[in-house]
Amino acid sequence: MFRRTFWFTAGAATGVWATAKVNRKLRQLTPESLAARAADKAVEAGHRLKDFALDIKSGMAQREAELNDVLGIAESEPPRELPAQRRLVAIETTQQHTKHSYNRNEDH
Repeated sequence: MFRRTFWFTAGAATGVWATAKVNRKLRQLTPESLAARAADKAVEAGHRLKDFALDIKSGMAQREAELNDVLGIAESEPPRELPAQRRLVAIETTQQHTKHSYNRNEDH
């Protein structure tokens, strides 16, 4: 009799455990739960991307300071402007000297 009672109790406990496990898994697979989990993952990825961008920005600033030290450029000096691109300057000057502009759509 104790043997039957033991196996009956073990079977009932296994059934309750399996039912609880299945119900928990079904709750995880509802659309609301999936959407919430996806939103959490997106927020987490956004935070990691922000941290990565901040690390890169600080690394760039550190490297720029190192290069300024090597080149002897003080931070108090105003930044110099880059020279204009020669090709664009040449195109602009030739367009100013022509009397009319060429429109490729007029040939068709």
